[in-house]
Amino acid sequence: MRESYQTLLDGNKRWALSKIQDDPEYFERTKSLQTPEYLWIGCSDSRVPETEVTGTQQGQLFVHRNIANMVVHTDLNLLSVVEYAVEILKVKHIIVCGHYGCGGVAAATRSNSVGYVDNWLRNIKEVYNRNTLELTSIENETDRVNRLVELNVIEQVRNLAKTKAVQRAWQNRSLEIHGWVYGLDSGIIKDLHTLYDEPEDLEPIFRYTFEA
Repeated sequence: MRESYQTLLDGNKRWALSKIQDDPEYFERTKSLQTPEYLWIGCSDSRVPETEVTGTQQGQLFVHRNIANMVVHTDLNLLSVVEYAVEILKVKHIIVCGHYGCGGVAAATRSNSVGYVDNWLRNIKEVYNRNTLELTSIENETDRVNRLVELNVIEQVRNLAKTKAVQRAWQNRSLEIHGWVYGLDSGIIKDLHTLYDEPEDLEPIFRYTFEA
């Protein structure tokens, strides 16, 4: 147990040393400035390291992760991250990135209880329910789960567009929300082309009005 834990600390030392050897000013430069252009909302899955799969460097992505990359309107953690990213960091893009073979999405297609996460997965079940005809027509279970992964990302992009932080930003500047899915078997990201970049992308009932 202790050896596996120590492996992480040893790995950190090797990583830090390699950074300094490549660029002696690396940590001095990164500690003083955080100006990411992107907010990444991804799954907690350990197989999707956002900086590696996008080829970005430390400080380029502001990150929030949870089970199945959800945007839930009662999640104050998520809403706080979005508000800070949009209003303080002034990010230009928000990316919701799911991944094929997502265990959370797969669990949402089944009826067995798995604990507290049942409450979280209910949000995905709602997505399934709204797309029952399409999903039940897909005979292969893997393909069906992967299509639900895509539909779930599309829904979370839409949920982001409904937030006040995003809509306030749209009053004054450009801000784009994108939906992506990462392929564990290929390493390639699929753009679902679900761009939201203005209030008119939403039905009127979901649009806020703000005082000047």
